[in-house]
Amino acid sequence: MRIATLVCLSVLVTAACGGNDSSATGTSSSTGMGGAAQSSSTTGTSSGGSAGADTTGSATGGSAGDVGTGGVGGEGGGGGAGGGTVDGGGGSSVTPPGPGAFLDCGVPATPDWGTATVQSTIKRNPDPLSWEYSRALFLHGAYLVYKRTKDPNILTYIKAWADARVGESTSNGYGSVDSMMPNMVLLDMYEETHDEKYGQGAARVRNRFKTYPRTSDGGFWHNTGAVDQNWGDTVFMGQPVLERYGHLFNESAYTDDETSKQLLVFHDHLKNPNGLHWHAWAECRTDCPSWTTKELHHSAESWGRANGWYAMTAMMILDLLPTTHSNRTPVITVIQGLVEAMKKWQDAATGRWFQLVDKGTDPDNWLETSSSSMYTYTIAKSIRLGYVDASYAPVAVKAFKGVLQQISLDSGGMTNLTEICRGTNVGDAAYYYARPRPVNDFHGLGSFLIMYEELRADCK
Repeated sequence: MRIATLVCLSVLVTAACGGNDSSATGTSSSTGMGGAAQSSSTTGTSSGGSAGADTTGSATGGSAGDVGTGGVGGEGGGGGAGGGTVDGGGGSSVTPPGPGAFLDCGVPATPDWGTATVQSTIKRNPDPLSWEYSRALFLHGAYLVYKRTKDPNILTYIKAWADARVGESTSNGYGSVDSMMPNMVLLDMYEETHDEKYGQGAARVRNRFKTYPRTSDGGFWHNTGAVDQNWGDTVFMGQPVLERYGHLFNESAYTDDETSKQLLVFHDHLKNPNGLHWHAWAECRTDCPSWTTKELHHSAESWGRANGWYAMTAMMILDLLPTTHSNRTPVITVIQGLVEAMKKWQDAATGRWFQLVDKGTDPDNWLETSSSSMYTYTIAKSIRLGYVDASYAPVAVKAFKGVLQQISLDSGGMTNLTEICRGTNVGDAAYYYARPRPVNDFHGLGSFLIMYEELRADCK
């Protein structure tokens, strides 16, 4: 059954995917969640970060609006699709652009920034990286590059990491969703090799979610110490792994319900009237964290990467969520609203987005690369799959060109990617502005690769 499921997944047309923080038809070169994806008409198959790992109106239906969430599926099975109603219509798809490249990017094919970034990072980090979500984000992005290039050295590097860390996937207690995310790379290797040892960690994650703490309406906490807290980062750290596990190991009835409802619960908690998401939300059933009150519940700011984590998660879940699922249209409606907000808050001069997305006029604010990569990926892929119409193409093209301004080659031929926010907690504006910006931080490298592989296939 497992291999049969894998074969079923492998024949689907592939599409690019993508990351966290407590830090229609496509082409064969546009890869999806480990290679398994679907068109919008086919049934197929974080960021702020915790103090743990991360302390390290469109023509297609308008803005996201209010989305009913319904009940969250139970531990063992479907739990019923439930909920998922949308206020005001929305969620309808437009005709996708069809197979092949559809964006007039005007970007030269050389250098191949995907290959160059992976090769440079391998040279800088020859030994297996640690079990940590931002490093896993890079490895997943590297796997997408491998899917296009078939460079055996890239696969060897990723598999060496998987073999070195697979034991941690089954011994980890998973007290934080951040610690779950590296299983994304192990599932990449499961699909590549069919070796069942690479699926054991994801199975442990699935079982952990049976008892993992939730808010009263079912949203998973960011970690067991972040009581009743939902962060934009949270969904990326656990839900793509859970959804892929369900489709690879015959539990998709449960995972389709759970992952799509998590997206809707989180949107309901995080939605900002300006179209973006707040970084975090707390139920405050007992005490509130320092960044909110019982009257407010949400954090004070719309942090760039938190919005990006959520958007990439939604795109990945939609790759696998059946077209018949009752939560599919509500999730698409949320994406439409976020894409419209991304258009609204894009920096006109550079095409990128700010660390605090809606405060571009603040002189202390700065343009951040990882979130800009995530938004570019989301917008381009949404056009390709028909979630939004082609009027957003100039936004994606300008963003892609803007992000490419942040990468360069040094005198030794090594790539350098700049203006990347380090792993981040929830705070006030001054806190976000003061975050370190390490060159070649893994949050940026992974996000860049996911974006690049999508846009390389989409650009003429």
